[in-house]
Amino acid sequence: MSRPIIRSFFDEPTNTVSYLVADPATKKAAIIDPVFDYDHNSGEVDTRSVEAMLGAAEEAGNTVEWVLETHAHADHLSGAPFIKAKTGAKIGIGEHIKDVQRIFRPIFNATDLKTDGSDFDHLFRDGERFKIGELDVEVLYTPGHTPADISYKIEDAVFVGDTLFMPDYGTARADFPGGDAHKLYRSIKRLLALPQETRLFMCHDYKAPGRDTFAWETTVREQRENNVHVKEGISEDEFVAMRQARDTKLSAPRLLLPSIQVNIRAGKFPPAEANGVRYLTIPVKLKGGAQNCV
Repeated sequence: MSRPIIRSFFDEPTNTVSYLVADPATKKAAIIDPVFDYDHNSGEVDTRSVEAMLGAAEEAGNTVEWVLETHAHADHLSGAPFIKAKTGAKIGIGEHIKDVQRIFRPIFNATDLKTDGSDFDHLFRDGERFKIGELDVEVLYTPGHTPADISYKIEDAVFVGDTLFMPDYGTARADFPGGDAHKLYRSIKRLLALPQETRLFMCHDYKAPGRDTFAWETTVREQRENNVHVKEGISEDEFVAMRQARDTKLSAPRLLLPSIQVNIRAGKFPPAEANGVRYLTIPVKLKGGAQNCV
């Protein structure tokens, strides 16, 4: 079995980890969950994070063939279109992105958005296999955080998206539209049924209390033994009760509204208006006396 060369890139403003994964034999590579640098206050977008990844790929002699999204992220904008424009790489995501598009299209009145997933180059199904050079990749459908989450098993390494966090931090929320704590538990158990030395790579880290440094690599064994939310011996009912109670106390991610609108379009912004400017929508709900102010 070949071991992939894995280089991680941490974006502290969004606590996101992106990965450059390469085959040592052929230098073929994939980029997983890349970040666009978006300033919410100014509305400005920059490419420094994806340029750093592309620079690292070029320095290593890698050919980037894929941009692999684990799901439509709600906390950062995807840098996939920039990578595709620079490299010709295909953008892939799980086939259930269509469900997420159907959920959010009416919320944002996104009349331009198709709900067939065709903004992406490839929709992966559960159990699908493909190659990155000589590396074997298997797609694992791991819903719960959203209806569309997938994990990528690349030889002995699995990129789990937002399904799991480091053992001392726990698990992802399941209260977004279409999320399901029962499904999340079962997805996690599927991952933790893999061989115990399987390496697991997180998409986020927030430094659990008492830990001074960021971390994003662990193993199936460490998760089984130590995950504070879902270690061995914790039942599905116990997990669901904990997860649902915890989720009610969580605030919405700061970049939720811009991220979802962009990421369900494979990282593209909504079409420009007649003045050439692209706009993101903010749905407004009027409550109480505010309903009389329109």
